[in-house]
Amino acid sequence: MPRHATPRARHWRRNLRLTGALLALWFIVTFVVSYFARELDFGFFGWPFSFWVASQGAPIVYVLIVVGYAWAMRREDARLRRGEPDEPEGAAPAAAPPRPPAEPPMGF
Repeated sequence: MPRHATPRARHWRRNLRLTGALLALWFIVTFVVSYFARELDFGFFGWPFSFWVASQGAPIVYVLIVVGYAWAMRREDARLRRGEPDEPEGAAPAAAPPRPPAEPPMGF
């Protein structure tokens, strides 16, 4: 990553790396572990272990992927907000647009 990259470009690159890593984890859990789960042929609470991998393990990992992504992106977004102001330095803040009245006027 070039040193002169903007904070938003670095933020986007981190987002893509995180997404790629989590997609690789999803692929491994969905296809690789499920493929080899048949070879895990032993009983676990009265059911084959492969059943538990498919019915309990994979959905738990999927939820952890979503929670991990949300947690990591919240941190990255906070880092971006701390490191890059919305307005360039020296620029006056933009005026807020006028707000509509809270209630319509009562007129005939």
